[in-house]
Amino acid sequence: MLLIDVVRTSDAVTRTSARLGKVGHLAELLARVGPDEAEIAIAYLSGELPQRQVGVGWRTLEELPQPKLAATATLTAVDALLTRIKAVSGQGSQAARKALVAELFAGLTSQEQQFMRRLLHGELRQGALDGVMIEAVAKASGAPSADVRRALTLRGWLP
Repeated sequence: MLLIDVVRTSDAVTRTSARLGKVGHLAELLARVGPDEAEIAIAYLSGELPQRQVGVGWRTLEELPQPKLAATATLTAVDALLTRIKAVSGQGSQAARKALVAELFAGLTSQEQQFMRRLLHGELRQGALDGVMIEAVAKASGAPSADVRRALTLRGWLP
């Protein structure tokens, strides 16, 4: 799945005030994600990163490459690059992290860049809190929401 699909769903959820509408938008996307993408999509749409923190501050995002015109970035590729960014440590890590962030953002459209900026800094406010996401996961999977809630209780984190 392309990142732009998640970004567009996020935008639709942000524009929707009704809880059922938010659940509908989220469930529609979640029904289309592959098994290797589900955790990533749920995390992103919940305003979280599967990696939790990746060590990217505002200063790293001050100067970014020009956005691409066409959306080609996949969820799994973006997630893999964020995992690489998180793994950078030691001497020269700041420069290495900055280069990887530039690589990531060079592959994104303007809309995707804005989304990733907000996501990286925990500023993705769209109203897809755990309760809404639980209902969306249940609807997309056909599982009772009580089962999804129970799974969340056992795992401790929705994605």
